Amino acid sequence: MVTQAAASKVVAITGAGDGIGRAIAERLASDGYSVVVSDINEDTGRQTVQNIIDAGGRAEFIVVDAGKLEDNEQLVQFALDTYGRLDAAVNNAGLGAPPAPLAEVDTAAFDRAVNVTLRGAFFGMHAQLAHFAQVGCGNIVNIISIGGLQTTKNLSPYVAAKHGVMGLTETAALDYADRGIRVNGVAPGPIKTAALATLPEQMLEEQEEQVPLRRLGEHADIAAAVSWLLSEESSFVTGAILPVDGGAVLA
Repeated sequence: MVTQAAASKVVAITGAGDGIGRAIAERLASDGYSVVVSDINEDTGRQTVQNIIDAGGRAEFIVVDAGKLEDNEQLVQFALDTYGRLDAAVNNAGLGAPPAPLAEVDTAAFDRAVNVTLRGAFFGMHAQLAHFAQVGCGNIVNIISIGGLQTTKNLSPYVAAKHGVMGLTETAALDYADRGIRVNGVAPGPIKTAALATLPEQMLEEQEEQVPLRRLGEHADIAAAVSWLLSEESSFVTGAILPVDGGAVLA
């Protein structure tokens, strides 16, 4: 539903080519934002844009490698050149590594996970906050994961990167609160992905039983949380890490 507050605003999103990122882009477009969709995959990114346009929204696409500062700076400039403003940003790009005990982790896989997930969030905020500090307002949501709130066996690169993003989120919130800029995080729990949907029914039920609410999350659940954090309804919220996990982090 288009909200009056969002109707003239512009949001830039990294990793918006599919999954949670696409759901966030489509939800914010339905809220009324003009959306700058970015992804390293041009085909999937442009499909997100087409979905938004087909639904009556406004969106443009730019290829961005989140692990490069210059790409994140170009994303901010592209939003300004295209729409004349940038009000909000969602740093969603992330990458894991094959499961393994720490001493067996491929160091190149570790570097890739940290480069996209942690450096991507840092570079994204570096570019976004430079602009927001100039205009005296702005709103950032980083997609973290409950992997940033706890640990998971055999996923040390992913967990380390997500813990890092949580730290960046909280520190940036303190750094920029007095400039009218809010920075928050959303920590998704077990989400019903395309890969999970192909599991045998019994295995899917086992996954659901591990969640206190006895279901897996949907991409739309994460998008709704981001929508709220970017809205005026959360105007007194900054530095928060919001678990959207059906209670999994408590179990």
